[in-house]
Amino acid sequence: MIGVLLADDQALVRAGFRMILKAEQGVEVVGEAGDGAEAVALARTLAPDVVLMDVRMPEMDGIEATRQIVGGDGAPRVLVLTTFDLDEYVYEALRAGASGFLLKDAPEEQLVAGIRIVADGGSLFAPAVTRRLIERFAGARPQNPAPQLNELTARELEVLRLVARGLSNAEIAGTLVVSEHTVKTHVAHVLRKLDLRDRVQAVVLAYEAGLVRPGEG
Repeated sequence: MIGVLLADDQALVRAGFRMILKAEQGVEVVGEAGDGAEAVALARTLAPDVVLMDVRMPEMDGIEATRQIVGGDGAPRVLVLTTFDLDEYVYEALRAGASGFLLKDAPEEQLVAGIRIVADGGSLFAPAVTRRLIERFAGARPQNPAPQLNELTARELEVLRLVARGLSNAEIAGTLVVSEHTVKTHVAHVLRKLDLRDRVQAVVLAYEAGLVRPGEG
């Protein structure tokens, strides 16, 4: 059973998500929060698998709430919800450790699929809109070399660049003419060496470090 915590300051929005998820097998809404501080507290006491997090909330916004929730082993994964597809708040939430984002008006099946993907350890980076988001806001910032990139081998750096361009493991395998299993191993090594939670954080770091530049692909 996937436990979901709903964090949104609008009760009607939470009610809508609750109704959608109530009809899904294997998914259960374990709690609701009306602001970021409440979300952090409930995440600690209820131990949900996934937090659906609005970024614009009173008391504590979704960015700081995400940062506090994802720290530590076994922490819930955060799926950010936004009204806009190019929202700097969402970019900051990705930097804080969110595993991806969805638009609030996304189809029901996309919401449910997103929850399942994130709960299974994946990330919602595949949609082109996510890449545009990262390109827009990371590209507008001064590039800061990441010293930890020196820990990567040449092949791992190559894999990181391809991940940042939005390629799937299968597409990277085809590009490098290696097995998909080999790619998965390289990606795992990259995340471990860079102390990153998932592919989304790897993409953000790659753009901010100048390893990949907006428009490449």
